[in-house]
Amino acid sequence: MNNFANILTFSRILMIPLMMAAFYLNGNLSYWLTFSIFVTAGITDFLDGYVARRFNQTSKLGTLMDPIADKLLIGTALLMMVAFERIEGYSIIAAVVILCREFAVSGLREFLAELKVSVPVTYLAKWKTTIQIFALGFLLVGKASPAIIPAVLIGDYLLSAAALLTLYTGYDYFRAGIRHM
Repeated sequence: MNNFANILTFSRILMIPLMMAAFYLNGNLSYWLTFSIFVTAGITDFLDGYVARRFNQTSKLGTLMDPIADKLLIGTALLMMVAFERIEGYSIIAAVVILCREFAVSGLREFLAELKVSVPVTYLAKWKTTIQIFALGFLLVGKASPAIIPAVLIGDYLLSAAALLTLYTGYDYFRAGIRHM
């Protein structure tokens, strides 16, 4: 870990246990603290990519760990919200779809990397990620949001939209990768 971008990536991983611990706090503090940690982790994700490109600090370690850190953060947020009933009912299906796609696409990328085949991130996949992050943000704030903002409802709708995009982009990746199998 010889550069600042890698430090930012690893700091994101270290925030995950803090976010998990915040779920166990009482009242609105739990909601706002989990949200704050999630947002801070998201900022480090943006910054590590910016720093790596801007200062030419890309590394094999960073290339490997950045998507792992992202998946750990998203997966932990989803699992903890299901466990603490912040995601309920049919929205659990959306959470499972998102988790399954993340693992499946990661496996495909790893397989294709061994064949020296790159699968670039699509523009639609970036939108999927953006919608997913907003969904998680609203759901993390949840019932602690001001009464005028129906955060849970907004989060549920966005999570469903992200799940639909997840299915499409996952299919897109597998269609691109199947040619190399």
